[in-house]
Amino acid sequence: MLVYATHSGGRYLPIADSLKEQPDGLRNLYINVTNHCNCSCTFCLRQKKHMAEQSTLWYKDGEPSLEEFKAALDAVPWQYFKEIVFCGFGEPTMRLDVLVELLHYVKKLQPQLPTRLNTNGLANLEYGEDITPRFANVLDTISISLNASNAERYYELTRAKYGVQSYEAMLDFAQKAKAYVPNVVLTIVDHVEGPDEIAKCQAICDDRGLTLRVRPYEDH
Repeated sequence: MLVYATHSGGRYLPIADSLKEQPDGLRNLYINVTNHCNCSCTFCLRQKKHMAEQSTLWYKDGEPSLEEFKAALDAVPWQYFKEIVFCGFGEPTMRLDVLVELLHYVKKLQPQLPTRLNTNGLANLEYGEDITPRFANVLDTISISLNASNAERYYELTRAKYGVQSYEAMLDFAQKAKAYVPNVVLTIVDHVEGPDEIAKCQAICDDRGLTLRVRPYEDH
């Protein structure tokens, strides 16, 4: 699916099915940017989540083009949505040009709707430059996976392709993003780390003026 909504039980539904199940009320629109990723996290749902063929997030026949994404967005019944979330069964910044173009496109289509990017925060390592200025004026919230309170534990969990240096690069990315994105949030997954580790992550965020959010773990 290029675009979808989430429902109880960790289900990903096509928009038409979402509206059948929940005819009223607002929900988030998720944009499945890519299946490519530069991490191989031990807790990742890519290895664990089973999805029906009609609602799979895997792109079996190649990744959609920019025009295919735009066509999917043109067909969205926007009155049922409250936020546009750029994510994927992968790392959305792996298709950075497509991501940025889509951010501009949805802001033109629906300027009143807030936009959010879910990312591992390793794009600057991926591209060898600071890419955060590209989010200016089109991204309202960036949610970055913190995952751990130290570089060694982070690498153990994420198995990022850039090695142990990934942790400090991710934190630096978050700091740089603050200049261009109004809301910068770091996240950690509950049931992956215990209360002591979460408290240490909170201290890191407090020191850097960042917000921490504890995300619920989905194992299905």
